Amino acid sequence: MGSCKSLAMIFLVAIPALASAEVIHLNGGQTISATVLREYPDRVVVDLGYDLLAIPRKNIRKIEKQTEPSDPARAVQQTDHLYSTARLPEASIQSLAKRFGEGVVLVSTPSGLGSGFFITAQGHVVSNFHVIEDETRIAITVFRKIGQEFKREKFEDVEIVATNPFLDLALLKINLEDRGYVPTVTFLDTDDALSDGDAVFAIGNPLGLERSVSQGIVARRNRMSEGLIYIQTTTQINPGNSGGPLFNTRGEVIGVTNMKIPAGEGLGFAIPTRYVIDFLRNRDAFAYNSESSTAGYRYLQPPSRQDPAPPPGLEPD
Repeated sequence: MGSCKSLAMIFLVAIPALASAEVIHLNGGQTISATVLREYPDRVVVDLGYDLLAIPRKNIRKIEKQTEPSDPARAVQQTDHLYSTARLPEASIQSLAKRFGEGVVLVSTPSGLGSGFFITAQGHVVSNFHVIEDETRIAITVFRKIGQEFKREKFEDVEIVATNPFLDLALLKINLEDRGYVPTVTFLDTDDALSDGDAVFAIGNPLGLERSVSQGIVARRNRMSEGLIYIQTTTQINPGNSGGPLFNTRGEVIGVTNMKIPAGEGLGFAIPTRYVIDFLRNRDAFAYNSESSTAGYRYLQPPSRQDPAPPPGLEPD
């Protein structure tokens, strides 16, 4: 297999949760029950479950908070390990791409580019190790929807938090303070919900074509290669897709796309989320160390001196 650039099972048990929701009372008498994601001086952004809605403050009479039991099958389970899991409702790929597309980013280095996706509102991004391998000059481009248009915002101060060359995973971070809300993704909480033939789709930047969506199925949920299990998919995976999310039709991330077989068509592969979860849970063990030869750092050798004589400033009087 050729890359796009060339564990232990964890069971998460969903438990009934209380979902915090708000009731927005509009001036015209209508009410909207939704989760408030972000409040701005001129607008309030809410999550309708299938789309995001920005409501002008001038149209809002008041906002009431309420706490009600949520459907445990749909509850997002937050963890202390940067990621969240969920069982979301089925939706069309069109609506899911619209909802989660802003959570996918472009990761670029002097030698190439790839993809990544937000897992926290604080700016943590998952990508492939081979996307940033041997690089420290990393940039992340975020795509924000303003009205009907996307705005590109490039962050060049990117922190490498953790890397695992064996699993081909990297955890990066940018500072999103005061930059507004960005959608984060949730992981599929169990492999039992994934079957051969399931419809899936990827969002990424193949060959630099930003925010491209490709659709396929799970060709094989557990294809083995070099001692690791991968999800084989007919979804088109090309250079630049590396590090991007592979979604199911609920909008849950089931894997991280990382390679394809160049000689074939529709032979792409993704790292299952169980490996990603293990990487995030143990990120302190994989913490980036610039002094390690496996840390994804490009070492530059100092130039050799051509003249063996001591420098003029060091010659004895």
